[in-house]
Amino acid sequence: MKLQRIVTKPDPYEPFRLSQGYRVGDLLFISGQAAYDDAGKMVAPGDFDAQANQAFANLERALRAGGSSLRNVVKVTIFLTDMAHFPKIVELRGRYFSPPYPADTIVEVSSLYHEDAMIEIEAVAVSDAAADRAA
Repeated sequence: MKLQRIVTKPDPYEPFRLSQGYRVGDLLFISGQAAYDDAGKMVAPGDFDAQANQAFANLERALRAGGSSLRNVVKVTIFLTDMAHFPKIVELRGRYFSPPYPADTIVEVSSLYHEDAMIEIEAVAVSDAAADRAA
């Protein structure tokens, strides 16, 4: 089975010696995506909505780089620094995912990799080709 590293351009994770993700056959494993911009800088400190939207946009970019999309996510893990944002996550799941919704784990953590980060999202997805074959 072919192992393919997923790379986005720009790749703000490269300086940290980690990959955006890997594609193994028809499965994609995407590293946690936070609210960083193209230069790798954290966006909108203190603004959960802006950070959440950026994190989902970054997740979508990594999935597309691996030959998939948000519609093919089968498992997502969302890390929050404050579980008070849970109702917003439910709303965002309805905006970014579609039925049948992916399996999900939501975890509150004391901090993330950057002091201003409020959310990070990692995912497992199937490739577009596999999803098309299954349809």
